[in-house]
Amino acid sequence: MHGTVLSTEQISPVLVRVVLGGDGLDGFEESRCTDSYINAAIPPAGAEYGPVFDPRAVRDTHPPEQWPARRRYTVRRWDGERRELTIDVVVHGDGYGGPWADAAEPGDVLVFNGPAGDYRPRTDVDWHLLVGDESALPAIAASLEVLRPSDRAVVRLACDGPEHEIAVESPADLDLQWVHRSAEDPRPLVSAVVDAELPEGSVHAFVHGEAEEIRAIRAHLVRERGVTLADLSCSAYWRRGMTDEQWRSVKKNFVAAMQGDLD
Repeated sequence: MHGTVLSTEQISPVLVRVVLGGDGLDGFEESRCTDSYINAAIPPAGAEYGPVFDPRAVRDTHPPEQWPARRRYTVRRWDGERRELTIDVVVHGDGYGGPWADAAEPGDVLVFNGPAGDYRPRTDVDWHLLVGDESALPAIAASLEVLRPSDRAVVRLACDGPEHEIAVESPADLDLQWVHRSAEDPRPLVSAVVDAELPEGSVHAFVHGEAEEIRAIRAHLVRERGVTLADLSCSAYWRRGMTDEQWRSVKKNFVAAMQGDLD
């Protein structure tokens, strides 16, 4: 499957919104999950194929240096009537996805598989907790939009400063706080959650973002707040100081260690 870039918009210093359309989306089926994502295939510079290609066929017929890099991007919005798919891409740092989005122009093509996802705010709980950074912001924003006016949500978001904050909207009763990274505190979400006055009752939590930050928050919620793993959607999307490829190479062991934190 593929989409053709219709427009791009810089919505924060590190987030680019890309709207895709075209006949390549004809088979796209919307997911009910608010963290649904596509698995994009981004060719290296000078690739000898494309712009529309089969990633599996490329791997079978080209050397590894020609293989496309795979990156997951949350479906920020799907407009079924217009057949338009919106994704928000983090563009800071090196890599493949950020530079692609930063340079994308109308007419460019993005090949992908999906969507897939696991989380949607439950309707049988007393309140919701949503915690994350720029990498989780599209899923958190999409999740907040499907909450009901009777719902209550505590939201803690991290970014690099006030100019990085973007508007998020929800019909629910929101306790929303942005926290900013600094040299002294590069992982401010941990203290933001530890210090938060959280409601009583049953909770459905979504905690996603930087690996060490998410690991600490997960342990706190389970050990100190009594949140069960069944009520917690938790994933480390990236790790400070590592490229995406480096993180992928150690993620399995990191996740195993994180699981062991609660043994």
